[in-house]
Parts: sequence; structure tokens; C-alpha cells
Amino acid sequence: MPPFRSFQPPARLLLGPGPSPVPRRILDALARPTIGHLDPAFIGMMDEVKALLRYAFRTENAVTLPVSAPGSAGMEAAFVNLVEPGDTVIVCRNGVFGGRMRENVVRLGATAVMVDDPFGSPVDPGKVEAALKANPGARALAFVHAETSTGAMSDAAVLCRLAREHGALSLVDAVTSLGGIPVEVDAWGADAIYSGSQKCLAAPPGLAPLSFGEAAVAALKARRTPVQSWFLDLGLVIDYWQGSGARAYHHTAPINMLYALHEALLMLHEEGLEVAWARHRANHLRLRDGLAALDLELFVEESARLPQLNAVKVPAGVDEAGVRRRLLDEHGIEIGAGLGELAGRIWRIGLMGAGSAPQNVDRVLEALGKVLGRTAA
Repeated sequence: MPPFRSFQPPARLLLGPGPSPVPRRILDALARPTIGHLDPAFIGMMDEVKALLRYAFRTENAVTLPVSAPGSAGMEAAFVNLVEPGDTVIVCRNGVFGGRMRENVVRLGATAVMVDDPFGSPVDPGKVEAALKANPGARALAFVHAETSTGAMSDAAVLCRLAREHGALSLVDAVTSLGGIPVEVDAWGADAIYSGSQKCLAAPPGLAPLSFGEAAVAALKARRTPVQSWFLDLGLVIDYWQGSGARAYHHTAPINMLYALHEALLMLHEEGLEVAWARHRANHLRLRDGLAALDLELFVEESARLPQLNAVKVPAGVDEAGVRRRLLDEHGIEIGAGLGELAGRIWRIGLMGAGSAPQNVDRVLEALGKVLGRTAA
């Protein structure tokens, strides 16, 4: 057996669909001494995490907390707490993650009514309204605000309004949204929304910020059946995060990861939400112009493009995987491949969190030019 040694990760610039680069300040927070998850000092920090998440989500929702698991568990927490067997859920699918929403609905014994749009296009509100009218009494409308697999943004304000008008709860995926583009939970009237720590918040993966509004909390309390997942049952988790005085033990929280999320949210608060949104937008435009100079095209129409997740068309005759491999091996840059029906057709360049910086844009453009043998026009 060969000798084992401490792992030393190679130097990488993470410009894929996530995780994003983690700043030294957040890494330093991870390395602070571990204390107990019921320690009064730790509970005080938990209260700050909740307040900072309410700031990031633009909400006053009391039930705003991080689920102790990655963003996919945030998705599952939203569905498993609000959907029961026999329910009907309108699910919008314009990318891979809309398909994952469907999987959650089906596995809960509910019926998923699909509203499909082409990958790379935003969700069509007209189709959604027609589906809601055709399915009166639908429990929820589920959609992805920022579709990570395609780089397309949908109109969350309109979709949440349609759900509300038809008596359905709105379940919103904001995994790639939060901290990068406007997320306005209270202004939209979103009932349930979840995100991830590893995208525009620039913390390591492992936590899923989530917020439930009053209608979602009421639906949770009025359930006819127990929540299928014990670990993700918010009725239990809330007693740990929301309890007054001695909080109820539910699970051992990922203490150091919560240090990291606290630091990431503090950094976002110090920068200011609007400033962070403008930074992501400015660096997207810098990348867009640089790609055009290399005769490369973006996949999504301009009106629906995400600034933090840029889908780039792979030119005809180019080895898509080979380009990514050379970027990693020769330049230390990670970008993402296409998923689902877009596999082999696009590259995904993430400019998220600390990764959204002019020097990173310039570095990836220079490396792409070298690998493709192209010079800026």
C-alpha cells in the first residue's frame, strides 16, 4: 500500500457552474475553533445568520435559515414539507433542474403537471397561466429562477403572482440567483425559496439557505400526513433554529460551515446587495464583449441571460471536452460542460461571488483564445 499524505489541492480558478472561488477571509472563518452547536455563543451567531439571510433574500420571513446540506437538499426540503401524496404540482421545466423538481414531486406520490420550454429560454408565463387554469386546486407552482444548466433567467415576480392568483404556493429555486441578481422574496410574494452556499455567496458547498413565508408555514402546519423525511422536516428543524431559550436538539449542525456562511453573508452585507448585483452585471458585459471579439456566441437571448452563469456555444468542429481539459491542465481554469440535451453543445462560464472580477474575466478570455487558436478581433 502506498504511503498516504495530507491532500494538497492544486491551484484552480473556479469559473464553472459552482462551486465558486472561496475568498481567504471565508477559508479563515472555516478554520476557527469548533464549539458546541448548542453553545450560547454559537446560538448567538445563528441568530445573525438568520438576519443576514433575510437581508440577502429581501424578506422579513421568520422562517429563514440554512438547511444543513447542499442546495439539492434545499430543493427537497421545500417539496417534502409542502407537497403531500395526491397533490397536483405545476412544474416548469426549461432546463435540467426543472426536471429535478419533477423527480421530487413524483417521489412524493403527487402528480407533476409539466410546463415545458426549450432549454435556454425563460419559462413562458402564458403556458403557466394555462396550466394553472386547467388544474384548479393545484397545490403549488414550482420553477427555477436562474437555470444553472442553461444560463437563462425567468420572471419570478410574474410567476409568483400567477401562483397566488390561482391559490397555489410558489416554490422557487434561487440556487444560482442569491447574491448575484435581484432576489425579492417579499416583493414577489414567493412562498418558499431555497438557494445554495457555493454559488454567488462564495462559501463552500454544504448549506442550503431557505425561506418560508406565512402561507408556506401555514401549509406545513396543516399537513394531513407526516413529512416524509425526518431530517428535512422543518417542523422539527425550526425548533432548533427558532426556539427561544434552550433550543431543541435536532441534529449536530455543521458548525464550521456555518462560520463560513456567516462570514460570506457578512461580506455580502458589507458590499451591499445592489453593488454586488451591479458587479456581476458589469463583469458579465466584459465577458460578453470579450467572447464576441473571439467570435464566440452566447447561447441565451440577451433579455434572459444570467450575468453570473454564461452559456457559450461550442463552435462547429471544436472538441468541447478537449477545450475544457486544456483550460484546466494548461491554465488552471475550470469551466463547466453542458448538461442534458446541451451536453457537448455549450460551455458554462460562471462569474459568481468572488469569481466575478475583471481579472478573472480577462484571464479566462486570454486562455480561451490560446486554446482555440483565436485572437481578439
